[in-house]
Amino acid sequence: LLIGTPLGLLVARVKFVRAAIGPILSGLQSLPSVAWVPPAVIWLGLNNSMMYAVILLGAVPSIANGLVSGVDQVPPLFLRAGRTMGATGLKGTWHITLPAALPGYVAGMKQGWAFSWRSLMAAEIIASFPDLGVGLGQLLENARTASDMAMVFEAILLILFVGIAIDLLVFSPLERWVLRSRGLL
Repeated sequence: LLIGTPLGLLVARVKFVRAAIGPILSGLQSLPSVAWVPPAVIWLGLNNSMMYAVILLGAVPSIANGLVSGVDQVPPLFLRAGRTMGATGLKGTWHITLPAALPGYVAGMKQGWAFSWRSLMAAEIIASFPDLGVGLGQLLENARTASDMAMVFEAILLILFVGIAIDLLVFSPLERWVLRSRGLL
């Protein structure tokens, strides 16, 4: 969020930045995050920094693109009304643009979380090292190596459970709040 939000605002608001970085963001979003594991291991080694890098590369493009999409859908009338009332610059961004772009931003955050979760699982499966500990991805890989089909399905169910829990506990209430605040529920 700390990287994707300012990046998304910058791409959405500055035309030459959009022309230069917009296609790269879209390309990065479509690139499977598992592709980042080998270079991250080479550059950063088998450590938590490698995991964080892979997770960020999985999440940031989705968050930024979601915000760009949300900003693109802000009615121009809102922006003109905000300027008329003195909401320009950061004040306009904070009070007009971000609240109006919230549905797209929340969708980007949800997708960013899903991509980061997948990135973490891929990194744990590919880059195993005792110092990293055993996460769900590593549990899945260990079960595969041992040909323990019961443990494979247990790991899959745990990964699925975490995904469902995050959706139910974080994103569903947030989406309901956004819809309710807009009179859509």
